[in-house]
Amino acid sequence: MTDNPKSHPQGNAEKSPEDWVTGDEPMTGARASYLKTLSEEAGEEFDDGLTKAEASERINALQEKSRR
Repeated sequence: MTDNPKSHPQGNAEKSPEDWVTGDEPMTGARASYLKTLSEEAGEEFDDGLTKAEASERINALQEKSRR
């Protein structure tokens, strides 16, 4: 029997963007806004055509770069 992910919500919280069911959908407005802010702060180009998964990976990279 498989554990119910709802009974361990923290253990299920971290999932690689490439494993997201909706990862290939366009990024959300909130994610785009945050990515745009991070891109501007880092002096990097903002790409508004990223998927949810690609945007998440880009956000992670920019957060590490800016130590946010």
